[in-house]
Amino acid sequence: MIKKRIIVCLDVKDGRTTKGVKFLNNIDIGDPVEMASEYYRQGVDELVFYDIIASARGRGPILDLISRVASQVFIPFCVGGGIGTIDDIRSTILAGAEKVSLNSQAVKNPGLITEGARIFGNQCIVLGMDVRKDPTKPSGYGTTINGGRVDTGLDALEWAKKGVSLGAGEIVLNSMDADGTKNGYDIELTKMISENVDVPVIASGGGGTPQHLVDVLKEGKADAALIASMVHNGTYTIGQIKSDLNQQGIPVRM
Repeated sequence: MIKKRIIVCLDVKDGRTTKGVKFLNNIDIGDPVEMASEYYRQGVDELVFYDIIASARGRGPILDLISRVASQVFIPFCVGGGIGTIDDIRSTILAGAEKVSLNSQAVKNPGLITEGARIFGNQCIVLGMDVRKDPTKPSGYGTTINGGRVDTGLDALEWAKKGVSLGAGEIVLNSMDADGTKNGYDIELTKMISENVDVPVIASGGGGTPQHLVDVLKEGKADAALIASMVHNGTYTIGQIKSDLNQQGIPVRM
């Protein structure tokens, strides 16, 4: 049976880990290198590192910081934020990342997905999606870029399908409505995308308790759950979360 993955997200701003609610009011919560090392020690399956202001500022990835994080963890490590060219993808992977997450830049230049997948393999190219409810869209959800600041006009389901057809090997699906609330994932959104693409879907936004992860992994049909607040604030450890999931019949790496 394929194991479900628990992934910790480190949102990084100016070299520090930060956390907000619905992409607003971010506060400094620590050093990303130290935090990555601690989550690796606790047994997390993967790490995702997002530079949340790189695209908005028009700059590339912080390679020095990526390299320092990569030196501390020996699990899959995905990096997003400001990756807009093939050279950016190459330098990020050479700095120690196994995958890159393309979000704003993928919308602006969809060919980057295809070219990245051709050169580095589909497994290296993750489509990051920041999605919010939009009743004017066919699926009921729209897509944003630049840290939620810009509405793309794209329907979320259509963009997910197109991203996969272009070569994305995985989707990180972030519900902006649920982000940082700790009130649970958007099950309806996650299930809709999961049932309509043939690549792994990682649910993101809203995880606050182990039961929330159970719900999105079972009902939402997600392949993995991305968490942040619930471990950043010390409420749970990775071990506690995995133990809870295991007891409820969710296959995880213990």
